[in-house]
Amino acid sequence: MFESITEKLQAVFKKLSGTARLTEKNIQDGLREVRLALLEADVNYKIVKDFIDAVTKKAVGKEIIESISPAQQIIKTVNDELVKLMGPVEQGLKFASVPPTRFILAGLQGSGKTTTCAKLARFISKTGHQPLLVAADIRRPAAIEQLQTLGRQLNIPVYSENPDVYRGAVRICENSIKYAREHNLDCVIMDTAGRLHIDQEMMEELKQIAKRINPDYIFLVADAMTGQDAVNSAKVFDSYLPLNGIILTKLDGDTRGGAALSIKAVTGKPIRFVGIGEKIDNLEEFYPERMAGRILGMGDIVSLVEKAQQTIDKEKAEKLEEKLRKNKLDLQDFLDQLQQIKKMGNLKELLSMIPGVSGSLKNLDIDDKHLKKVEAIVQSMTQDERENPEIIDHRRRNRIARGSGTAVGDVNQLLKQFQEMQKMMKNIGKMPRMGKLMGNLFGR
Repeated sequence: MFESITEKLQAVFKKLSGTARLTEKNIQDGLREVRLALLEADVNYKIVKDFIDAVTKKAVGKEIIESISPAQQIIKTVNDELVKLMGPVEQGLKFASVPPTRFILAGLQGSGKTTTCAKLARFISKTGHQPLLVAADIRRPAAIEQLQTLGRQLNIPVYSENPDVYRGAVRICENSIKYAREHNLDCVIMDTAGRLHIDQEMMEELKQIAKRINPDYIFLVADAMTGQDAVNSAKVFDSYLPLNGIILTKLDGDTRGGAALSIKAVTGKPIRFVGIGEKIDNLEEFYPERMAGRILGMGDIVSLVEKAQQTIDKEKAEKLEEKLRKNKLDLQDFLDQLQQIKKMGNLKELLSMIPGVSGSLKNLDIDDKHLKKVEAIVQSMTQDERENPEIIDHRRRNRIARGSGTAVGDVNQLLKQFQEMQKMMKNIGKMPRMGKLMGNLFGR
């Protein structure tokens, strides 16, 4: 996420770190590079100009603090302005005192709107609420089927009507409210029709739905990878509908960051959620402070901890801690932890959240597919072999390779790296070795 802009900004800060003190000249030289980095990231030109002016005004007149380097002072100033650019954002959702709470999700076709409806339903269900998904995109029959499939996967009910009996999207949305009340469902999430481009008919239909059901939230779903196109479509949607915020999808694939950095300033509407992967759990609330940290390469340890708390089995973690104390880590423990990491999401994205690590990921080819290979190898072992890897001789290695569909060399490499890990556990405080080992285990 945002690799391009992060790399360029870090290069700027590295240059400034070699200066003894801040002067107007070195500030302007550094900010010229920041300006180019933002423009190359497809950030709106006017936003870049205002951003640089604000940073310059603060940095040039800033009192020099002897204990802080010039680079650190600029980073702090840029960080503060990035937070202001993307925020403020109201955290959490407010649910209606008289259920159901009504959500309308709008957006262009291909933005990931239908999947995002399911992700939002999943997010809401984890807070103890009972959502209902509504298939109101009757112009694309596959959308109805897709939402029904996602609903079955999540065990979340989906309201739909026979597409052969045309009643109109407005009537479907009205009927879904009645259905929710009858079945004690306190949230209704409506998947509305998208188009390849914004047209009058589409917007009129959305306006009618909003008028008739009186929504609590109208969220625009926009594809982050389309950059300024996402910003422009958001501006048009907002001129027709009173948007409550934006849900940016495919943010994990956005190396530039133009949409995330521009959309709030251009539309005045905050980013409320971001999609950071294909899995149904990959929807996060948007925090400007955390995103600024990630853009500047400072990590996002708070989000990492939250992901861990949501996915890691507490009982298994306590058992692992005990084994680590006694230096008795085996391959079964390794497999358990591997599966926990997979639940948390993309490995490179997770590592980038650790402060100070993102810069070292640039040349590291971390492949999540490699995790599957490692998992297959360990799963092909007997329980005795997992607990006592030292008994795995040449004959056993051949059998494990055949069972996992890998080469004997892959099995040998894993066992060698596991031995290194066991040695490292005796002196776990050596972080550089840990980083190198992570690369060996999870890279190619």
